[in-house]
Amino acid sequence: MPTTRLQHPLDRLLDETQRALETVFGNPPAARDNPAGDTPEVALDDAERRHAAGLMRINHVGEVCAQALYVGQAAVARDPATREHLMEAAQEETDHLAWCADRLRELDSRPSLLNPVWYAGSYAIGVLAGLRGDGWNLGFVVETERQVEAHLDEHLQTLPGADLRSRAILTTMKADEARHADNAEQAGARILPQPIPTVMAAASKLMKTVAYRL
Repeated sequence: MPTTRLQHPLDRLLDETQRALETVFGNPPAARDNPAGDTPEVALDDAERRHAAGLMRINHVGEVCAQALYVGQAAVARDPATREHLMEAAQEETDHLAWCADRLRELDSRPSLLNPVWYAGSYAIGVLAGLRGDGWNLGFVVETERQVEAHLDEHLQTLPGADLRSRAILTTMKADEARHADNAEQAGARILPQPIPTVMAAASKLMKTVAYRL
């Protein structure tokens, strides 16, 4: 009779270490097709290309942080359903990560040089959020996704008009982020008290400012 092998804590540590290395230094594959698909590449001048690359680097960093946040939260989630919810969201964030990386290469640019720092900090924040309990855990998801949705709106407004490939990617990402927040609310998310949302917004602003250039 077959038996199910229980995962040892060391197994989970190794899995999370591998995920971190793949997120920061590797090129994890997307499970879904790139939304840019057959959208034609249009020539951009140097300033437009640099600006588009800066925005896509910010979004790539955002997905690095999302991976770390969700994995950190899932590591300490008490309810298996909450953990499953977080890991499903993390898988879609992997798609976003791959799409942003693809677009950076197309724009002859690179990811942020500080990705290891972004990942480590976000993982620590995810663990701390998760330790407060699953309701707060999911509340953190909602607030994170609402803020990401808002900055994607901003990027869609400031992208060069001709950059239809980046626009297609960000539009799909925005829809996914909104769905993640809605799902977390339905799963029992608690509303985060002030000053937590304000501090999160300030940290996000700092990250965007630095990642645009580095």
